[in-house]
Amino acid sequence: MDFDQLETFLEVARNLSFSRAAEKRFRTQPAISAQIRALEEEVGVKLLDRTGGKVSVTAAGKVFVTYCEETMEARRYVLNAMQEMERVPRGEIVVAANEGTCLHVLPEVFAQFKKAYPEVGITVQRSESREVLESIIDNSADFGVVSLPVDDKRLSTVLIHRDELVLIVAPKHPLTKLDKVRIADIGQCPVLLPKLGRTREAIDRIFDENNIKPNVSMELDSSELLKAFVSAGVGVGFIASSNAESDVKLGNLVRIRPHGINVRRDLALVFRKDKALSRAALAFIDITVKLKTPKAVTVRT
Repeated sequence: MDFDQLETFLEVARNLSFSRAAEKRFRTQPAISAQIRALEEEVGVKLLDRTGGKVSVTAAGKVFVTYCEETMEARRYVLNAMQEMERVPRGEIVVAANEGTCLHVLPEVFAQFKKAYPEVGITVQRSESREVLESIIDNSADFGVVSLPVDDKRLSTVLIHRDELVLIVAPKHPLTKLDKVRIADIGQCPVLLPKLGRTREAIDRIFDENNIKPNVSMELDSSELLKAFVSAGVGVGFIASSNAESDVKLGNLVRIRPHGINVRRDLALVFRKDKALSRAALAFIDITVKLKTPKAVTVRT
C-alpha cells in the first residue's frame, strides 16, 4: 500500500467513477482499476462495488475513506512541517476553482507566486462551486475560489476579486443596435446557459423576478464554449464580465449591461478556519490579495 494508491482510491470514492478518477489522475482507466484491485487484495476486503454498471462505496470502503483522508492529511502536514524548518515556503498547495476563475482571474497570481516561491508545488482542481467547497471541507484542497456569499461557518473567506454579470452577444447581433437592452428583449432571443453553478442560479433568478421564460438554446458546462457559441451567433449569454475581457478587446464579442439589472459577483479565497496554514499557504494569500484588488469595469449601459 502506498500514498499513490490511496489518492487513487479517494478520487474513485469521491466521484463514484473510474473514468472520472482516471481523468483527474491523468491516467488510463485500466491503470486506475489495477491500483484499486491491488489495494483491495492487500486490505483483504472489497472497498468498491462495481455491479450493475455503477460504482458505490462499500461499508468497509467508507471506513477506509476516513483512514485515507486522515493519512493523506498527516502526510502533507509532516512534509510541510519539515519544510517549514527552513523558514522558506516550500511543499505543495492545492487550489480548487471553476473554469472561468482558473482562466481569467488566477493565472497572474500563479505566475507571481511561482516566480517568488519556485520550490512550492501548485495543483489546480477545476470544479464547480459546490465541489470546490466540498474539496475544502474534506481537505483535498487547501483553498477554493468561489462567489460570495459562503454560509458554511467552518470556512473563512478573503475577498480577492469584484466582478459583475453581463450579457455577451455577437458583434452584429440586433441587441447591439438598441440604446437600452431590457430583460424582455433578451427573453426574445435564444439564450445559452451554464448547466450549474452560482452564475446559473443568478440568471434563473433574473428571469423569474421578471416573469419571463427564457428561450433556452443550449446548456453548457464550459464558459469558453459558451463564449465561442455566442460569438458564432448561436444565441446570447450571461457571463462574468472579466471572463469576456479578452474576447471583447479582440472584437469577438460585445459586452452589454442590461437595463435595470445589476448582479455583482464577488469572488473570495476560501479555506477552513481550523486549518493550520503553512508558510506557503500564507504567502499565496498575501500575493492573491495584493494582485487581485477590485477594479472598475466599463461596459455598455
